Amino acid sequence: MQKQGSSNANSAQECSVALGYFDGVHMGHRKVISQAVQWAKQHHLSSAVFTFELPQDSTLKGQRILSVTEKKRRMFEMGVEKYISPAFQQIQEMSPKAFVTEYLKNQCHAKAVFCGENFTFGKGKAGNTTLLQQLCQENEIVVEIIPLAWENGQAISSTRIRQLLQDGQMEHANQLLGQPYCVDYPVEHGKGNGKVWGFPTINQLFPKGSLIPKQGVYVTRVQLQDGSWHAGATGLGNRPTVSGEGITCETFLPEYQGDLYGQQVRVEFCRYLKPTVKFNSVEELKQYVFDAADVAVKEFYAHQK
Repeated sequence: MQKQGSSNANSAQECSVALGYFDGVHMGHRKVISQAVQWAKQHHLSSAVFTFELPQDSTLKGQRILSVTEKKRRMFEMGVEKYISPAFQQIQEMSPKAFVTEYLKNQCHAKAVFCGENFTFGKGKAGNTTLLQQLCQENEIVVEIIPLAWENGQAISSTRIRQLLQDGQMEHANQLLGQPYCVDYPVEHGKGNGKVWGFPTINQLFPKGSLIPKQGVYVTRVQLQDGSWHAGATGLGNRPTVSGEGITCETFLPEYQGDLYGQQVRVEFCRYLKPTVKFNSVEELKQYVFDAADVAVKEFYAHQK
């Protein structure tokens, strides 16, 4: 079996393959992926996801909901064994027929492929599900088209989830994602104001092209590299009280002390709590942060029960 996380498609093992960009790995995507995983188990094959990577500054598919690392983590958690992800430039000029022959048949060794009903492929989106079925039949590859997932009369989509996140409707967005929205970027050095004021924070910066949810204060749960979980109160914004620039993600862990610089920390957003406010004094800011932390701690332990 190929090691999890590898993007090398040249494995001789035959596969059941889920096809798509899968930004967010939301409930609709999970239908496609889980079907591919289940088919692989039933037929004693390897399960794979075939996706692609866009340039960091590309918004061709919209602003990124999750990092690539987090996308992989969620897929492997579902039972995916191979993550096949060439750069978009490698496949964008391919004809639909070349894509099926060169990638699905020759490199992935696909015996079955699974995709959503709105799946397109090939140069200029020339291929649709009907053409995929035709080309795969010629290559003895089973094709399963998975219907869209719906909620409250609306299709579950990455576009819809992006809007919910930008509106601060975190609980609804998390419901459609199937897992809480999270950031997992390395902890970077900030200005150190929080440490001086009595509430040190971990600072994470959104890479270019990433979606940034509504500015404000959130109740969060934080997973460290050692696997431990902690309560968090996270502020997204430009720190108006201290005349900050740019959007930062700063999380206060009221019950943790330690150095997390450089570590890959996962911050799961549970719910939007209150807006970012410009205060007249540091003391007012401290009280605002501590009040949010109190709520975060209470909800964290309620979640543990």
